[in-house]
Amino acid sequence: MKPSKYIISGGGTGGHIYPAIAIADELKAQNPAATIIFVGALGKMEMEKVPQAGYKIHGIWISGLQRKQLWRNILFPLKLAISLLQSIFIWLRYRPDVLIGTGGFASGPMLFVGNLFGSKTLLQEQNSYPGITNKLLAKKANAIAVAYPEMQRFFPAHKIIYTGNPVRSSLINTNDLTPKAEQHFELSKDRKTLVVLGGSLGAQRINELIAANIDYFEKLELDVIWQCGKLYYDRFKNLSTSNIKIYPFIKAMDLLYAAADIIISRAGAASVSELCLVGKTVILIPSPNVAENHQFHNANALAKKNAAVLIEEKDIEQSFNTLFEAIVTSPKKQLELTENIRQMAKPKATKEIVKMIHQLQQKA
Repeated sequence: MKPSKYIISGGGTGGHIYPAIAIADELKAQNPAATIIFVGALGKMEMEKVPQAGYKIHGIWISGLQRKQLWRNILFPLKLAISLLQSIFIWLRYRPDVLIGTGGFASGPMLFVGNLFGSKTLLQEQNSYPGITNKLLAKKANAIAVAYPEMQRFFPAHKIIYTGNPVRSSLINTNDLTPKAEQHFELSKDRKTLVVLGGSLGAQRINELIAANIDYFEKLELDVIWQCGKLYYDRFKNLSTSNIKIYPFIKAMDLLYAAADIIISRAGAASVSELCLVGKTVILIPSPNVAENHQFHNANALAKKNAAVLIEEKDIEQSFNTLFEAIVTSPKKQLELTENIRQMAKPKATKEIVKMIHQLQQKA
C-alpha cells in the first residue's frame, strides 16, 4: 500500500493557518508515514509558522484583491497566472490523494488546480460568513467542513458536515486547572475574574475601553487579567495595580481560560471556537476591520443562541456599562450564557475532519 500524500493550502492569518496545522498534526498522528505538504502565499505568516510546526511549505506568488485601494490590484492578473502555474508544478511533483483548503487567498490556485486534475478536495470553513475564496472553490469541492450550523445558505447542503473548528487539545478540561490558575496569576479567591483578550498584537478600541473603566472594575470588586497586546503594552502598563494585571501577551492560554469568570474578546473564528470549548461568560466585540465583516457574523451566530453578548464597536460608549453590569450582578444570566455556549462546542472537530479526508481518499 502506497503512503498517503496530502496538500494543505491556506493562510494569510492565524485563523486559516492554525486549523491547517491542527489537521496536519491529526493526519500525522493517525498515519506517521503520510507525506504532508503545505502551500501558502509568499511573504505571509504561514511561511514562518508552518516550518515552526515541523512541516514543509511551498510559497506561491499570490495576494488577495484590495477592495479599498484598487490601484494595488494592477499585478493581480499576473500573480494569478503565475500562482496557477506554480500550483500545477506542485501538484505534478506530489500528486496528492486529497487536497485540503483552509481558506484565505493562498488556497485558491492550489485547490483550483487540484480540481482541474481530478483530485479529491475538502474545504474547511472557520467562519459563519465564508470568504470569497471558499465560496468560489465550493462549487467543485467534494466535501466542506463547517464550524457553524445553517451554512447551506452559502454552500451546497449535500457537501456540508458540521464539524466545528480544530482547537488546541489543552483547552478541553481547563476547569480542572482553576486552583493552579489562581496561584499563577495571584488572584483573590473572593473576587470574580475578568479576562480581556485582543489578540497577540492587541485591539486598540478594546484597550481604550478597559483603560477608561479601571475604576469601574475596581468598584465592582473584580480581578482583571488584561492582555493588551505587544503594540500597546508600553502605553497601558502604568495602569497596573494589585487587582489589574496587564500583560503584552500570555502563552499559558489554558491557565488564562481557567482563571476567567467573564471574558471580553474579539470574534475571530479560532477565538470563538476556543471560547465555546472553555464555556465561560463571554462578551464579544468584533473587529469591524476584517474581510466580509466575518467577526460580526461569528459573534452574532452565538448571540442569536443566547450563548454570548455581542457589542459592536460603534455601540461601546452607550451600551458597555449597562450590559456589563447586568451580567456581573446576575449569576442566573452568567449560568445561562455558559450553558448555552458549551452546547456549541465541538471538541472532536479535528478528528471529524480527518475522518472526512480518509473517506474522500477511499473514494479516490
